[in-house]
Amino acid sequence: MNKINHRKLLNSKWTAVSPVNKEKHFMITEMEFDEEGVVISCVIEAVMSKRSMEINWHDLKDQQRWLQGWK
Repeated sequence: MNKINHRKLLNSKWTAVSPVNKEKHFMITEMEFDEEGVVISCVIEAVMSKRSMEINWHDLKDQQRWLQGWK
């Protein structure tokens, strides 16, 4: 399981274990917090295609799907 500090998640780099549409490398580009500092939403962007999608940041903990950093 990937350890993630949600305060350092913005601009972090991720590698998809199973790339789709040749999109392998991603960055967290946007995050929204509530007034208590809890992450409400997170947007991940493919580096090559610039395609963005909203993601549940807890999904990044799954090493079967995501690796921290660019591999």
